[in-house]
Amino acid sequence: MPLAVHFAARTDVGLVRSRNEDSGYAGPHLLAVADGMGGHAGGNVASSLILSRLAPLDGDSHGADDALELLAETLAGANRSLAEAMNAEAELKGMGTTLTALMRCGSSGLAMVHIGDSRGYLLREGKFTQITKDHSFVQSLVDSGRITQEEAEHHPQRSLVTRVLTGAPEDEPDLSMRQAKLGDRYLICSDGLSDYVGRETISEVVTEVGDPDEVAKRLVDLALRAGAPDNVTVVIADIVSPATSPATQPIVVGAVAERRAGATQPIALSPASKAAALRREATGAAVEEDDEDDGERQRPWWRWMVVFLVVALAAAGATFAAYDWSQRQLYVGPANGYVALYRGIPQDLGPIQLHSITKISAIRLDDLPYLERQRVDAAVTVSDAAEAEELLDGLRQRADACRLQRSQGMACGSGSL
Repeated sequence: MPLAVHFAARTDVGLVRSRNEDSGYAGPHLLAVADGMGGHAGGNVASSLILSRLAPLDGDSHGADDALELLAETLAGANRSLAEAMNAEAELKGMGTTLTALMRCGSSGLAMVHIGDSRGYLLREGKFTQITKDHSFVQSLVDSGRITQEEAEHHPQRSLVTRVLTGAPEDEPDLSMRQAKLGDRYLICSDGLSDYVGRETISEVVTEVGDPDEVAKRLVDLALRAGAPDNVTVVIADIVSPATSPATQPIVVGAVAERRAGATQPIALSPASKAAALRREATGAAVEEDDEDDGERQRPWWRWMVVFLVVALAAAGATFAAYDWSQRQLYVGPANGYVALYRGIPQDLGPIQLHSITKISAIRLDDLPYLERQRVDAAVTVSDAAEAEELLDGLRQRADACRLQRSQGMACGSGSL
């Protein structure tokens, strides 16, 4: 039986980040989320570059026999483009990205690729299941039996990934085939959702809300209400009959929609270009109110002065409240080659510095594995001092293990723990 896809996608920069490093794509034949990393090293470039290379797969349906090979070859080429970009621009070195994607093939097949800690879920006949496995430090603890899955959901080091796309030939994503069924609902999301909204809550929204766009909107709103500091991106896809499928253009959100031609190749598909325009139309500039009629009487000067003072006091109060909130936050980041605990948020407001060092640990950044070092460079937000100490203890153990491996002539890589 022929099947079609009713899809939606939404993203938000989150409550702390200054830019969106997530990229999302939802189309008739391709669904994908990439979560870039590298902070100033170009996580937004990495995610947008990968999705721009995958976007041409959102064409006519592909054959089931060679779908995985096509997906693997396309992704390998996209990953090589990361290396080329880093060789061309030194400031991009160290960037990387997760990727979770589904590509339609045959009459009901779905070729899936996954690397990193973005996630894929499936709602089928009322049962909500996770269909991807995180490539993360915490997942390795679960696999070894050291912690439970429930403990993993709140572990302070849950953001430390062990496999992502970095432009290296040895980057190996998981590839698998799935069979879509009429009535299925797929959710692909970045960890900005799964790290801050509980699985039961996600399942409840995905199960009970009908419209895919409303599902995506509610999930993003829940992440923001939970205080998510990270970017959050959600792609929803319902498997429907072609007769009931709405005729919609692909939707592109996040860094891949925002980046201009230059450092990365723009998406080649014209539908994707239209999708970026649709995104601007849906979330773009607010409509300006018409000027007052020339014949309207002008207010006395003192009324304008009162309005000005009220607005100024409100702005000052909001600024103070925002600053007060920022100074109650904690994060772990780099300081002169070492790992440090900061109070505040990892950005400045013009000449005003919004962070200060609380403690510099004895952990050298050069002693950490590559991915842990990149995470620290990008700043790891913690909820309190106890969580910060637990994170520092874990990083200290990883640094000690790396020094031991190097003393024995072994490489300390990011793919094993």
